Amino acid sequence: MTSLIGPLFFLALIIMGIGIFLHFVPLGLWISALAAGVRVGIFTLIGMRLRRVPPSQIVLPLIKANKAGLDIQVNQLEAHYLAGGDVDKVVDALIAAHRAQIPLPFERSAAIDLAGRNVLEAVQMSVNPKVIETPIVSAVAKNGIELKVKARVTVRANIDRLVGGAGEATIIARVGEGIVTTVGSSVDHKDVLENPDHISRTVLSKGLDAGTAFEILSIDIADVDVGRNIGAELMTDQAEAEKRIAQAKAEERRAMAVAKEQEMRAYTQQMQAKVVEAQAEVPHALAAALQEGRMGVMDYYNMNNIIADTQMRETIGKVEPLQTPVKGNEPRKE
Repeated sequence: MTSLIGPLFFLALIIMGIGIFLHFVPLGLWISALAAGVRVGIFTLIGMRLRRVPPSQIVLPLIKANKAGLDIQVNQLEAHYLAGGDVDKVVDALIAAHRAQIPLPFERSAAIDLAGRNVLEAVQMSVNPKVIETPIVSAVAKNGIELKVKARVTVRANIDRLVGGAGEATIIARVGEGIVTTVGSSVDHKDVLENPDHISRTVLSKGLDAGTAFEILSIDIADVDVGRNIGAELMTDQAEAEKRIAQAKAEERRAMAVAKEQEMRAYTQQMQAKVVEAQAEVPHALAAALQEGRMGVMDYYNMNNIIADTQMRETIGKVEPLQTPVKGNEPRKE
């Protein structure tokens, strides 16, 4: 039993050594590349293992590119992988561009991929343009009628401007701005309803794709709906605001009038108090005049007679005159 331990241990070491060798030296991948006519050195594959680069993610795209007739080096793909790019997607984009006869160097394709854009989708969009549908854009004509417009924008990717160019959101925003400007400059909303293609021509002539990653091919108005009468609503709101201002001013004048009335009433009561105070001094003045001899007794009686006569006249003036009965309405005598 002990004699078998040595050979078994030696066999295990051999198997472990073969496993480690096959891990660092991917013979199967090297044979596949050699069979496909792609020259990849065995030491290059070992170096990929040491640099923690999966050889399959470099060799298989390299074989695909070589079969498509592209001249790509191993170092280019490995450098792009180490930079964080998607090697397989870049190679697919290069093959698609090559088949469509679109000039696309490897450096530009790698730059587009590292910029965060889908380079394969960009190439496909260059071949097959994409239709972007804008949300409903609300615009108001000069006569105050609101129009709700929806447009479809056909764009094609501009590979030369993919790095640093604006995206779809900018295209949608610019088209919406152009629609609002065109409708707002129309005298009557019926003109827009009769010729919706006027919006397309005006917006398309503004060069909205400048500085973007796309090239606008056409702008088609998909739908135009009539909305609210914004002008009438604004006039109604303005009239309501003016009415409230007038009511506030009238209330202010009324409050001032009430305050003035209260002030005059207080002033009247003050004057009446002064009159009462002055009347209270009359008996004292009469008494002093009688004592000093400046007024006689007969003068005093004459003054009282005049006062009594005046009071009698005032009382008679307040009494309503008796109405004379009309003939024919007199009661019959039985």
